[in-house]
Amino acid sequence: MHGEPGPSLPRRGPAPAVDRMGNAELARMIESEHPYRGRALFELCDRVALDADAATKVAMLSRLTSLRQARLFDRVSLAWSAIIALLAAETTHAREEAYEAFFALEPEEQRDLLDYLEVGKIEEAHPRIT
Repeated sequence: MHGEPGPSLPRRGPAPAVDRMGNAELARMIESEHPYRGRALFELCDRVALDADAATKVAMLSRLTSLRQARLFDRVSLAWSAIIALLAAETTHAREEAYEAFFALEPEEQRDLLDYLEVGKIEEAHPRIT
């Protein structure tokens, strides 16, 4: 006798074409906790070096509790990945946004991120994203 099947995971459906979306649409996906919010955030992060609006939006989004709690792996949250992408862009605007986003984190989270980046202060961080 086969019992009733257990609850199934919600279907995510096909991935949206985030590369064809505008910054505002991507930001709305992330804010609404869309199942593909991580993909939308990474697309927006890919734009920060050449797009000041994307950098501003990524910094703003890094403050969302949902991104600060969502872990990519180990201690690294989606919020951290956003800040790291801003730092890695190496533009004046993106780095200024990264510093503001960093200082919006709780002190313990700031210490953990500095430890992860292996620097004493955020201004010393120059991560490379490959």
